[in-house]
Amino acid sequence: MGVVLAVFQQWCGINVVFNYAEEVFAAAGYGISDILFNIILTGTVNLIFTFVAIMTVDKWGRKNLMLLGAAGLAITYIVLGTFYYLEIQGFLVVLIVITAIAVYAMTLAPITWVVLSEIFPNSVRGSAMAIATAALWVACFILTYTFPWLNKILNSYGTFWLYAFICILGFIYIKRKLVETKGKTLEEVENLLTKK
Repeated sequence: MGVVLAVFQQWCGINVVFNYAEEVFAAAGYGISDILFNIILTGTVNLIFTFVAIMTVDKWGRKNLMLLGAAGLAITYIVLGTFYYLEIQGFLVVLIVITAIAVYAMTLAPITWVVLSEIFPNSVRGSAMAIATAALWVACFILTYTFPWLNKILNSYGTFWLYAFICILGFIYIKRKLVETKGKTLEEVENLLTKK
């Protein structure tokens, strides 16, 4: 479960926006000065919504935030892919990208780390976290490496629709497998997971 959640946090696709922001915004019809402004804007939104995550993680719960992230990203990617397919450019594309970053920053980005720190039994926590973290960074490499290739083969719209499909699969997995860890001790979480 830890490896799947760690890989999903990367393969949900949002890091493509950070790593290839120039290509994403250029495909939306922006010039270089506008691209730089949009990159600053996306970074600012990322920071702000990370603080939102800090305020909501113990109120809304880990599972609910993970589900919100998977569903929210799937919807925004479907819309973004449709915009690229219909060759809609400009502010609407930036708005959808910012929405995706906001959703990710308040859900999957920080909450995955919270969940990973809570789901492993004490006896294997260090080793399990190391394996999950290694899987996360391998997934990040694969995501970053494959985006130009996918973008060439599937075009921008197809690539974002693929990420939407991955987010739908992630939603189903989280819904079926992840237990809520909010307000539970590590021992209670271990008992819940070993019963499944």
